[in-house]
Amino acid sequence: MKSDQELYRRLRALPWEKLWTEAVPSFDRASPRERMQNVAVIRAVGVVFAESGATEQKTAVCDWLKNLLRDPAEKIRRYAMAALPKIGAGTGEERELLSLLETPSGEREKKSVGRALEKIGGAATLSAVSKTPGLLPQTEQKVKASLARAESPSVIRLDRVFTHFRGLRIHLRCRKGLETIVRDEVREFIAKNRKFRLLEFRGECVAITPLAPFSLAELYVLRCFDTLGFGLGVVRAPTPVQSVEPLAEVITSPLSRRLFEAFTEGSLRYRLAYVGRGHQRGAVNLVANRAYALCPKILNDARQAPWAIDLHPIKGGCSVELRPKLTPDPRLYYRTDDVWAASHPPLAACMARIAGRVKDEIIWDPFCGSGLELIESALLGGVKSIHGTDLDPAALKIAQANVAAAKLPELQARFACGDFRDFAKIEGLGPSSVTLIITNPPMGRRIRVPSLTGLINDLFTAAALALKPGGRLVFPNPVRLEPKDPSLSLHSRQAIDLGGFECRLEVYGKRNR
Repeated sequence: MKSDQELYRRLRALPWEKLWTEAVPSFDRASPRERMQNVAVIRAVGVVFAESGATEQKTAVCDWLKNLLRDPAEKIRRYAMAALPKIGAGTGEERELLSLLETPSGEREKKSVGRALEKIGGAATLSAVSKTPGLLPQTEQKVKASLARAESPSVIRLDRVFTHFRGLRIHLRCRKGLETIVRDEVREFIAKNRKFRLLEFRGECVAITPLAPFSLAELYVLRCFDTLGFGLGVVRAPTPVQSVEPLAEVITSPLSRRLFEAFTEGSLRYRLAYVGRGHQRGAVNLVANRAYALCPKILNDARQAPWAIDLHPIKGGCSVELRPKLTPDPRLYYRTDDVWAASHPPLAACMARIAGRVKDEIIWDPFCGSGLELIESALLGGVKSIHGTDLDPAALKIAQANVAAAKLPELQARFACGDFRDFAKIEGLGPSSVTLIITNPPMGRRIRVPSLTGLINDLFTAAALALKPGGRLVFPNPVRLEPKDPSLSLHSRQAIDLGGFECRLEVYGKRNR
């Protein structure tokens, strides 16, 4: 295996012309023993020609690989099967692979044929495998999903009303540390919309239940949660193998089917994932294949599925949730583009909420990026003007476009390219000019910062000067620094997860003189 890998890496680095005119002919002329020692040539050809090479060469490569499907050596056949889908194999290659199912040399080769057909198979494959139940259940499901994807693209309908609401749990999940903000937004929402009741909030999850028929559109007025999932059930099993059947039963339960059918237009497809446990391909395949056997109408599909079924770990088992995969998120209707290292949108919404609101708010974001904090703040109302500064002119163009797309009424928006430390030189900004500074500063992880402590100290200094008495500063603080200026006092602080590292979300107020 090690020699195979070493040879593959060397061949992978060759230009496609040299690989095709030198390595392939040498492989063809070699003795059977030498061909087995150099089987990595086939793998390299598949990868290299997937990325480069003229069309006529790719046709010739397909023919070469197709001939290798009849090679006496099973290993060579399997390598050819794996390489064919990478370079755009079609119906001719599909027929060749299907013919191998009639006389496979063993279970390993049958699985290799199945994996190749999962990628290139069509109606002929579906017809062949469905005639023999249990022959290749995973291949059958994947090909069926691929055909459904092409024939009937799936769409989640936000406006559809779900009527079987009794006893349903809806989980609003967020990043660690933001759950109290999500809960408070939900409480405010429920006070106005009495269709829902708060059940509990635990960890990074706020659970609610509907009291009347509802639509997804009604739930997506909430802006602080990260993901929304319908609780399908809880499965507890002593071993992963013993969990396969109960998980499949929950995935295909009457509740699951009703939710799928109520909110989906088109084929019913989902992607199964063990949250926080990596790919778990073997476990996913076992559960998905069993679920397909129980309900062939619901398809596990890793590509462009409109739904996800997430298995969240709990003590002794997992919580099964059906999550809509809405891309783009309807709450971000204004996002025309994004920038590298932009804020996580729900975090921006949470920051806007904890900032509170005063009449005729004047807001400044010193590191505005794509403008999320400014827009989320303005969407809460009561804002007179927003000001964004950033060192990147491209980011400012995106922020301006996003603000325009947000269609914020009766609001003045100004953007300036420059260092936030020079705010006094910028039109509309100056000493005691703003009521709220809300920002997500660079953390030094995705954008290099020469001195992070220096940056945060300078932010505190700028805030003390720019804020009006009674104004607030809201930002995630990546370092354990507090302002030196006594006019800034800490109002609140909470630890939050910023995608793998902990930060402190802080609110400071400027004292009235």
